[in-house]
Amino acid sequence: MAYVVLHVAVSVDGATKGFEPDVGRFYGLAATWREDVTLAGADTILAQEQALREATNPPGPRPDGPLLAVTDRRGRVPEWMFEALRNAGYWRDAVPVRDELPSVIAGFGDAVVRVDSGGALNGALLRGGLVNEISLLVHPCVVGAAPRWYGDPPPPPLALEPLERAADWLRYRVV
Repeated sequence: MAYVVLHVAVSVDGATKGFEPDVGRFYGLAATWREDVTLAGADTILAQEQALREATNPPGPRPDGPLLAVTDRRGRVPEWMFEALRNAGYWRDAVPVRDELPSVIAGFGDAVVRVDSGGALNGALLRGGLVNEISLLVHPCVVGAAPRWYGDPPPPPLALEPLERAADWLRYRVV
């Protein structure tokens, strides 16, 4: 079964939007898992549209990089964006996935799957009991009314075992 890690940049109050995340630190920590697959939601990818349009001279696919799988059941992400993501220099390929999440996760076999998404996908994975680890990079701000990393409705109560603690990085195993 795949090992699924939610790695999320959050404010102190758990928001995923309304602040500027430390992108360098976030992706530096993401390398911790050496993922085989990056799983992202369609909304997360669509939020990158402007940056993808403005990219000049992208490096092309990274043969040893992870696969980017985008949950896109309604087909909202246009093909040009998948091509741009393939060429961004991080992933070996970028593909849409339109199956139910348990089938998607099962289809990854023994892969390490790092989820790079917001509350909707994170919450669905948590509610489905599909998460092995939660990693939160906490930013020193309070946002207030903004989407939370665990989605809506919130997941059921979860027991967590600390794996690592830093002043701004919390990492837990779901037990």
